[in-house]
Amino acid sequence: MLKANTGSSTNADPAVAGKEAASKAKAGLSDPKVAFVYSGVQYDQAKLLGAISAELPGVPLIGNTAFTGVITPEGFVTGENGFVGILALSDPGLVIGRAGSAKVDGDARSTGRKVALEALASAGKGGPGKVQPPNYYYMVAPPGEEEFYLKGISEVIGRVPVFGGSAADNEIAGKWLLYTDGLVTADGVAVAFFWTEAPFANVFTGAYEETANSGIITKIKGNRTLVEIDGQPAVQKYAQWTGKDPKDLAGFNLLVATITAPLGVKDRLGELIAIRHPMNGNEDLSMEIGANLAVNTAVIQMNGSVDGLIASAGAQVKEVVKKLGQTPGALLLVHCGGRRAGIGDRIAEAANAIKEAAGDVPFIVNFTFGEYGFHDDGNNTTGGLMLSYAALA
Repeated sequence: MLKANTGSSTNADPAVAGKEAASKAKAGLSDPKVAFVYSGVQYDQAKLLGAISAELPGVPLIGNTAFTGVITPEGFVTGENGFVGILALSDPGLVIGRAGSAKVDGDARSTGRKVALEALASAGKGGPGKVQPPNYYYMVAPPGEEEFYLKGISEVIGRVPVFGGSAADNEIAGKWLLYTDGLVTADGVAVAFFWTEAPFANVFTGAYEETANSGIITKIKGNRTLVEIDGQPAVQKYAQWTGKDPKDLAGFNLLVATITAPLGVKDRLGELIAIRHPMNGNEDLSMEIGANLAVNTAVIQMNGSVDGLIASAGAQVKEVVKKLGQTPGALLLVHCGGRRAGIGDRIAEAANAIKEAAGDVPFIVNFTFGEYGFHDDGNNTTGGLMLSYAALA
């Protein structure tokens, strides 16, 4: 039976913070199998992780720097000088394979393959012709090439459900880091593979509403620059849809304006809308997007509100528990940092909604700059401004 516990600290000293949070997280647990760690960029991550490992000797760690804080049953945890939150899991029937690597030779896809093989080997589930795919897995990467890491991992283990999110910082300044107990890197990937007979559920959603505004992507640059929709400059088209002046959508103004009115793309069955968050309005009226794009696919203007962002934070906890079909042992809740920015000073309302929905189930909320998940028999995919809520039994 899965048991879990959380711990947190806002001590300015990373070694003290790590010790405090880990000592709380391990309380009441015997033989923890893995610990998820989320921290502020203010810390020296190596010192933080070293202190956590000293309290949790031999326990695989995995995590990332998060946007402005975490939420645990203690509430929203943040601090000007740093913060850390830990969710530790213990279950005699659970096997974990954990691995991480900096990007090798500039190739995210091959690095994904490498890390998948190492995670299998760490759990004794790999070897030539002897791959035993996990039941599901968790991934963390930096913003930018998440889809390629996923492809590399899938080439090794096949279509296995994923959940997770991308490392973040407090200012969208590229200061994010991901880590394990043996790795700290700004550019790479880490995974935790789960082998278990217990059920697992993931809800991957933006919880936005579709509008009647949609168009065809007619030009992109690279993987993530949306140049034209229906043959018109992307910012111009978006401004027409939303009744805004394109001048007011320049630079990071676009990122802020689209938190409650982002773009979305449907999967091949129309069952999942992966949110595409416009990040920057360029001088040529193209827009930078936080996930990959494809020409000749439809893009939809979505609609939401700050009230909706807060309500969905709790409502989707109830949804993932319902999907699991039983009371979970733990909830690992990946919540977009952009949504958290849109919620702003009302973050305590979101924390309370999550706490009420979770009840007595231990949980942690990680605020990310990209989210990963799936829906039913659809492929694993990525999005922004989304929730990837996982219920573990």
